[in-house]
Amino acid sequence: MPIGPLILFDDDHYMYVLRDQTSAEAFWEMPDEFVCGFDSLARPLRMSGEPHQVSIEVGSVEPTVAELRRRVANDYQRFLPEQVPPGASDLSQFVAELPATAT
Repeated sequence: MPIGPLILFDDDHYMYVLRDQTSAEAFWEMPDEFVCGFDSLARPLRMSGEPHQVSIEVGSVEPTVAELRRRVANDYQRFLPEQVPPGASDLSQFVAELPATAT
């Protein structure tokens, strides 16, 4: 089971930070718009299901911290250029500093 918050990226590479699996599944409408995602332990996520009925699960138990940090930095560079991405070396602090998506 994914541990929240969940960090999801859509096909426009926009980042969504959602409180937990339940809120992420309720928020996300189209599974084909999902590109990648991570739980708060940086484990990759996968999404399946039908429109408005998505399911999110852990895709691998191996964390991919560098990939999560790279995608977050890219999101900030592209969509939040006036802000600095979290720089904490501790993963839990890094995730805690991400801006939550309003649901």
